[in-house]
Amino acid sequence: MRRSHSCGALRAGDAGQEIHLAGWVSGRRDHGGVIFIDLRDREGITQVVFNPALHPQVSELAHTLRSEFVVAVSGKVTPRPEGTENPGLATGEIEVVATGLAILNPSETPPFPLDEEGVNEDLRLRYRYLDLRRPAMAGALRARHRAALAIRHYLDRQGFLEIETPILFKSTPEGAREYLVPSRLNPGKFYALPQSPQQFKQLLMVAGAEKYFQIARCFRDEDLRADRQPEFTQIDIEMSFITREDIYAVIEGLVKSVWKEVRDVEVKTPFPRVTFQEAMNTFGTDKPDRRYGLQLADFTETFRHSSFKVFQSAVGAGGVVKAFNAKGLAEITTGQIEELTNLAKAHGAKGLAWIKVEGGEWKSPIVKFFNEAEKKALTEKLEIGEGDLILFGADQWTAACEVLGLVRIRCAEYLEKLGKLKRDPAKLDFHWVIDFPLLRKDPEHPNLVSSHHPFTAPVEEDLSLLDKEPQRVRGQHYDLVLNGVELGGGSIRIHRGEVQDKLFRDILKLPGEMVTSRFGYMVEALKFGAPPHGGIALGFDRLMALLLGQESIRDVIAFPKNARGQDVMSGAPAEATPRQLREVHIKAEGIPGV
Repeated sequence: MRRSHSCGALRAGDAGQEIHLAGWVSGRRDHGGVIFIDLRDREGITQVVFNPALHPQVSELAHTLRSEFVVAVSGKVTPRPEGTENPGLATGEIEVVATGLAILNPSETPPFPLDEEGVNEDLRLRYRYLDLRRPAMAGALRARHRAALAIRHYLDRQGFLEIETPILFKSTPEGAREYLVPSRLNPGKFYALPQSPQQFKQLLMVAGAEKYFQIARCFRDEDLRADRQPEFTQIDIEMSFITREDIYAVIEGLVKSVWKEVRDVEVKTPFPRVTFQEAMNTFGTDKPDRRYGLQLADFTETFRHSSFKVFQSAVGAGGVVKAFNAKGLAEITTGQIEELTNLAKAHGAKGLAWIKVEGGEWKSPIVKFFNEAEKKALTEKLEIGEGDLILFGADQWTAACEVLGLVRIRCAEYLEKLGKLKRDPAKLDFHWVIDFPLLRKDPEHPNLVSSHHPFTAPVEEDLSLLDKEPQRVRGQHYDLVLNGVELGGGSIRIHRGEVQDKLFRDILKLPGEMVTSRFGYMVEALKFGAPPHGGIALGFDRLMALLLGQESIRDVIAFPKNARGQDVMSGAPAEATPRQLREVHIKAEGIPGV
């Protein structure tokens, strides 16, 4: 059982050594009675040879080996015969000629080959303990560990303290649904699992911790997708006596440290700053992928008095007309045009106007309504040429930008498949998006709501607008974006109790009893000498997926849930017994078996 080396450690310089290895049989080959196995452990693979002419009893036992058997091997390190070296393996110059073999545990035939890609994800998750043996998954776990270690070392050098915060908290809705936990000792009352440690990290600033961080577990009961899980991990950071610039510097240094440690890639800092207004106007999203063009342009004034009533009406109602040129996409199919139109309609648009340029001619049902001045403005600003596809959005500013932003992303996918556009995964376009609106309208809410969260401080020079033009007030909120993915966001916080109370009661118009019950302790704490402070939370799972080039965060998490929020390996979530429900004072109705 005692190993002298790992399966990834042996090199040509070890030739002649007597060694002991242990691991899993990754592959087995029979060459005329000589058995070769690839022995795998966490560190790598070593080829082991069982030669019946040298050790007949050991070789006879080797004939019984199958994939994923757990074995211990003794033997001598030998250079591989000339021409049989494997440059794809770190141990590819040597092999071990076995002198001893012990089968520590046989294995049933795995439900899927561990050396194949494209295996059904639910099957992989059902047997996650096998899936994690695959080198790619084992490598992801190792990289995650190294990234977490780099984060801790970097923040420790910057003077941060790692402090844990409670998992059982109270319900303070912040946008997403929360997971509720019934309290057995307090009948009829519930804990909530935290969506983030937001309030606790602010209270730690009031407590004088000054620099806090935590690699924190967080929980949200929301619909899942490739970059969402019901439980996830974030790098949570808060600092006192700082400005936004201090936050930017710390996070840029952290990112630089992680990419260097895990990928040996030098990240260029400082990161560019893009305002929310600029990002929306140019890319139609507040998390733009700037590695390709297809930039939006404004044609509101061009079409203010247009004969095309759809555009004229949108402008007359206080809206805008925007467009972009998907260069080279005129060969788009009717089905793809319909798909783009349905995408626009699904996000609130009434339709999607377009123009194809083919054979020197503009082809579209709307072209007949355009005069020469309008055509000239479009041609010059969008640099329209043969083979182009022009797409339009006409609506209120936010809606027009967002719809065209989604259409832009889909067009980029089409162009990439045609080989006419390349989004280089090796290009790291880190940038900060800043100057978000502090408040926004919510169609489901009669009053203004916070764009980020209600603890975000207004930009100082906009404070005078808070009472008379609150929607013009910018918040000290910032997002870190990489290649079209939001890595995280944060803000400078309100640190004065009277300002926080005013925002709750006068601007957000929350009932006094609601403010007291949900946030009373926060408002109270800010009255006891709270320092100016701010922070950020980075999605650790998203960061790891981007770091390793994975599409889904499920491929960088040891035991994720599937798209239905289920752990198909253990069967969670599962039914509770009647006794369990009685103990937590819950009566279940309409649930079979309860």
